[in-house]
Amino acid sequence: MDEGRRVVGAAQVLAERDDLRAVVFVEGASDHAALAALAVRQGRDLDAEGIAVAPMEGFSGIGRFLALFGPAGRDLRLAGLCDEAEAWYVGGRLAGAGVDDATFHVCHPDLEGELLRAVGPDGAVGVLDAMGDAAGFRRFQRQPAQRERPLAAQLHRFLGTRSGRKVVAARALVDALPLDRVPGPLLAVLADARRDGPGP
Repeated sequence: MDEGRRVVGAAQVLAERDDLRAVVFVEGASDHAALAALAVRQGRDLDAEGIAVAPMEGFSGIGRFLALFGPAGRDLRLAGLCDEAEAWYVGGRLAGAGVDDATFHVCHPDLEGELLRAVGPDGAVGVLDAMGDAAGFRRFQRQPAQRERPLAAQLHRFLGTRSGRKVVAARALVDALPLDRVPGPLLAVLADARRDGPGP
């Protein structure tokens, strides 16, 4: 089964949950991991609250999710998190489905950028060390294309160089954050998912 069909199948199963009150749309597994980790740190149980985080593996399929969960489907509370580069597309699809975009929040430029900024470069290096990736990062820094780049840019690029690293790093970076430094988009999207609005 290809990835697109798997994601749609998972969304259809999710749509059958009787207790579902709100859905948070995110691009992929790293966003899901970050929000799940943040909810735990906030002492929340999203499942018990009837809130599901739905990774779409890219926003090109958002129309299917809106059809399932939006006004023409379950009419649940909707919220979302997207990268800066995708904001125009997501906003257009929401408008076309009659969904207010006020509960959809933009990461600048993306989730990793928000988390790295909040933790700080030195803190992020410490997180990589705890993940067992510090030696790999030092080798990466010595590559000719990376030597002159700022540390923050090196860190951002390094997170995407191996499959699965972004997911592990997202969780670890959230766990390393003081709660008063959690990026605004992450706080806002979880708060919006819990607010009163459409839904059972």
